Parts: sequence; structure tokens; C-alpha cells
Amino acid sequence: MRSIWKGALTFGLVNVPVKVYAATEDHDVSLHQVHNADGGRIRYQRRCEVCGEIVAYSDIDRAYDDGDRTVVLTDEDLKSLPSERSREIDVVEFVPSDQVDPITYDKSYFLEPDSASPKAYVLLRRTLEQTDRTAIVRFSLRQKTRLAALRVRGDVLMLQTLLWADEVREASFPSLNESVRISGKELELSASLVESFSSDFDPDEFVDEYQKELKTLIAAKLEKGDAIDTDATFGEQEEEGGEVIDLMAALRASVERSRASRGKSDDAGEAEPEAEPEKPKRKRSTKKAS
Repeated sequence: MRSIWKGALTFGLVNVPVKVYAATEDHDVSLHQVHNADGGRIRYQRRCEVCGEIVAYSDIDRAYDDGDRTVVLTDEDLKSLPSERSREIDVVEFVPSDQVDPITYDKSYFLEPDSASPKAYVLLRRTLEQTDRTAIVRFSLRQKTRLAALRVRGDVLMLQTLLWADEVREASFPSLNESVRISGKELELSASLVESFSSDFDPDEFVDEYQKELKTLIAAKLEKGDAIDTDATFGEQEEEGGEVIDLMAALRASVERSRASRGKSDDAGEAEPEAEPEKPKRKRSTKKAS
């Protein structure tokens, strides 16, 4: 893991230097979008709707649209707002841990002590454990002011950024206002059913079946040869003004090679249809099928 932020936890006169690490990662298989006719990559470009030009990222500002008017915000405008000027995680208060509603939890981060001695770090960790308290803190990360809960996980202090109060929706369902009569027998049977499913939660027992099957599917297609040669298809890409150089010739050769290798076994013994006249602009690839 690589630290994404360095600073210090501060409460009162206590200063705890720390490094911040992302605590979670995405295990999903990364998939590209391609043209179903020839396997060509679909790429997105930053095109201006007014002049039609492809715009470099350095020439892009941000804007707010209220429906009738648009306010453009330049880099200078955004730099004038509170940002990562402070490298401190300030403890605002210590609250009972059960008062922090899990619905407000957002991103999770691990904190590593960043000093010659971890004594202050361990002291804070043990204090939170003994008092069963969670520290509510403020800090700045990636040009945004964050509210977070500082708590203990095993031997590590961790931050969990919190949603602001106005970011949590209020659940209001009229149907729940209706009076419902639950008999004692129904409640007893329901509790019995819950008991029959009771267990201790072990996250390692659960597997993302979709991703597992997706990886199996990809491996099977690779083994069968049902794939496009990446180098031949995409080659070395160069960008000019945000546009990717046309590689259709290499793409066509790669697709034909892949289809030819599959067709050897699938079409064995079948009569081949009469070939259509070749168009002047299309050249037959001289590369042999692998």
C-alpha cells in the first residue's frame, strides 16, 4: 500500500504524526467497451459542444448550471476556497461509539504511525478502546473538507469519512404509518425462524460469485482462442489533440486471423460460399493465421 496523505492527529496538546492509506480496494474485473462488429476499442473524447474541438484537460474549467444560467469556475476561483492548507486531523469531540449511525459511513482509511516512537499512537488507540469512544475529526483531503470518525480496528487506528447530515435522505413512507396488528404467535414463529439461521458472521465465507464466473468465462475464451491479439489490434497509440490514430488495418488483420483460427474447426467439411468481389480500398493481410 502507498500512503495518500501525511499529517498529524491533534487533540489538545497531543500530536500524533500519521500516514493515511486507503483501506479498501475494488476486486471487479476491468472491462473495456468495444465495437461488436470488429472488436475496436470505444474511446471517449472531451469535445466542446460549441466549437466542436477536442479539448485538452489543462484547458477545462468547471461550471455550475442552475437550469437557466451557467457559472464558470476557474482554477483561481477554486484555489480561493478552503483546501489542503492544513496537514492536521483535528479531533472535534469524543462521542459514544453507538451514536455514529452506520448509514453515514463513506470511505475507509488506515492510519500508520509516522514517527520514531509509536507511543502517542498506541496511547490514543488504547484510550479509545477503554472508553468505548469514537473521535469525530475534521481534515482536508483532495481539496475538500471532510468529517470523519476515528476508531480502532484491531491494532490499527482508522478513519471513516462521514456523509454530511444533509447528504442522508429522510425515509418517509406513508404505508408505514398504518396500524398493523402482530400476534404473539406470529412474533414467536418469526423469532424461531431467525434463530434457525443464526450464526457468527465470517466475511471470508462469502465469495463474489459473479466475478468468479466472469474470470472463468474469460479464461475459457482465452484457452479456446476466442480472442483478439492486443498488439496487432491496438498497436502503439499516439494522440494528436486528443484523437487516437486510426489502426483499422491492424484491427482488420487481427480479427480475420482470430476468425480464421476458429473457423478451421467449426467449418471443417462444409462448402465455402463464393467469395464476394474485393473492394479496392480493402487489402488482404499477408499475415498467416497463428
